[in-house]
Amino acid sequence: MKVLVLVKQVPDTATQVKVGSDPRAIATTGITWIVSPYDEFAVEEALRIREKRGTGEVVAVSGGPERVKEALRSCLAMGADRAVHVLDPALEGADTLTTARVLAAVIQQEAPQLVLTGRQAIDDDTGAVGAQVAELLGWPCLSWIMEEAIAEDGATVRAGRQVEGALELFDLPLPCVLTAQKGLNEPRYPTLKGIMGAKKKEIKELGPGDLGVNVDGPQLELVRLEALPPRPPGRIIPGEPKEAVRELVRVLREEAKAI
Repeated sequence: MKVLVLVKQVPDTATQVKVGSDPRAIATTGITWIVSPYDEFAVEEALRIREKRGTGEVVAVSGGPERVKEALRSCLAMGADRAVHVLDPALEGADTLTTARVLAAVIQQEAPQLVLTGRQAIDDDTGAVGAQVAELLGWPCLSWIMEEAIAEDGATVRAGRQVEGALELFDLPLPCVLTAQKGLNEPRYPTLKGIMGAKKKEIKELGPGDLGVNVDGPQLELVRLEALPPRPPGRIIPGEPKEAVRELVRVLREEAKAI
């Protein structure tokens, strides 16, 4: 079974992100880039599927500038068999639908039985690409999965997602798209052997003309990024408990408009 995993390279969560000179983008100087954590759950699940079935291929796919190869190497070090990198400058400013069109074209070329990706990327948090890819392909999609099990004949998959107080189970025909939620698994750390072996694995590079997709003219335009305003200092209400509680209620009702 071939499983294709869509991954995105994002700024490390420990990185101090600042708005760049162009207010529509962040300043990239000094940023450490990583694989989006939810995508790591997807990579790990793909590897477990291959290991459980005893055969198959795991292919990591991403698009963007040259540095994206670092994220793909991380996936290869975890155990992915090979990777596909769509190197097109236009993708850097693409909206989710344009990105989905490019990824859907790659999927059509690769013809996997299953596509996995994270529930959302931690930089823009749209959570849209997985569902958009499925819609473009005409495949079923289930988002935020917490568990999955593929039938022995490889024709269907049973996947579950968490709802309040329960686990909601679905049976989907393959091929389909599943997006991974935290709790699906615990991603493995690449071993030294895996890191060294990743250098020899294939990263297939596709250019703008290799997929037959027009990436011009996004339908969604990012106008401006703004830093969050500084958090106001906390307020201490002095006095005896009874009077302090009365004052707290007044402040919440009249000043904060919280109650």
